[in-house]
Amino acid sequence: MSSDSSSRRIPVPEELKEVLLQFSIAYLVEQPADIVDYAVDYFTKMQANRPTILNDQRGDDQSINSQDGDEPPIMQHSRRKSVFAETYDPEADDDDEGATAIFPKTDEQRARLVESVKNVLLFRSLEKEQMNQVLDAMFERRVEPGDFIIRQGDDGDNFYVIESGIFKVYINDKYISTYNNTGLFGELALLYNMPRAATVQAETSGLLWAMDRQTFRRILLKSAFRKRKMYEELLNNVPMLKALQNYERMNLADALISKTYENGQRIIKQGDEADGMYFIEEGTVSVRMDQDNSEIEISLLGKGQYFGELALVTHRPRAASVYAVGGPVKLAFLDVKAFERLLGPCMDIMKRNIDDYESQLVKIFGSKNNITDTR
Repeated sequence: MSSDSSSRRIPVPEELKEVLLQFSIAYLVEQPADIVDYAVDYFTKMQANRPTILNDQRGDDQSINSQDGDEPPIMQHSRRKSVFAETYDPEADDDDEGATAIFPKTDEQRARLVESVKNVLLFRSLEKEQMNQVLDAMFERRVEPGDFIIRQGDDGDNFYVIESGIFKVYINDKYISTYNNTGLFGELALLYNMPRAATVQAETSGLLWAMDRQTFRRILLKSAFRKRKMYEELLNNVPMLKALQNYERMNLADALISKTYENGQRIIKQGDEADGMYFIEEGTVSVRMDQDNSEIEISLLGKGQYFGELALVTHRPRAASVYAVGGPVKLAFLDVKAFERLLGPCMDIMKRNIDDYESQLVKIFGSKNNITDTR
């Protein structure tokens, strides 16, 4: 392989890799009847919510884009059946069957692995238990200069995260790019029934963390599937959302982000600008308003209820604080951009609720003067 063809390199933008990967995961989880119709709908929604998506992808660390790589995608005109469809169905997967592999690690090894995967976007939506499964299932692979990690055209076996070493990427024997002591590759071939789209060769000695194909899909795809089903069940029990069509509730479920708060922790602060609304998955929250230099509890909300929506409807600051009470509280958060995009059909219902909340406050404070949105 020669690097003198660098003038003919084919750049593969990192954002393209991430968009294709996230679309692949969504498609494999939902398995729609028509991939073209699904793709049109998926990317139309992505475009409508583009500012939020871009911010999420860039994250806290500007180096993230250089760390989350994959095999450069090859566009194929022939439709392939996905590996997921052939061998793994998350709905049929019993927790007691096909348990994920566990590779014992020393404390030092586990600490190094945690550091290597901390900025992997693929894993950011996983909960603590699932992330521990990822850490348990990954195994070390040491490489020497000249070793081929994956070869273009081969079947996908493992997904790799780089801890150390320099690795070069080639397509059709042409040099494409270099991973320098960080990055990941190999995930696309694990999601599709397609050969490796590129060759990756070690330029120096190095250390990789690997995960086999079946474990990769079981953890990643089942996590996405479980989240969708859990949120669909939660949203189906919210009266306000009866105004939504089923597919609209599904889109809403996909937009939710899970957050956990400990007993006494403040979720919303009175006077803050509204950034989104919350649905309660588990636990209880206390809604409180400042009154005479102290906080007065307005209401207690539990599983299946929601809060934070009226400040978004009225475009006013938060007029109350909300706290987790009685133990850990698990919430599903919907940011303001997704709220505006997805909950249009429910807007009239939420506006009518404003009068109901104000009536409750009149009973407590004895006056309607200065009453504002409590949530």
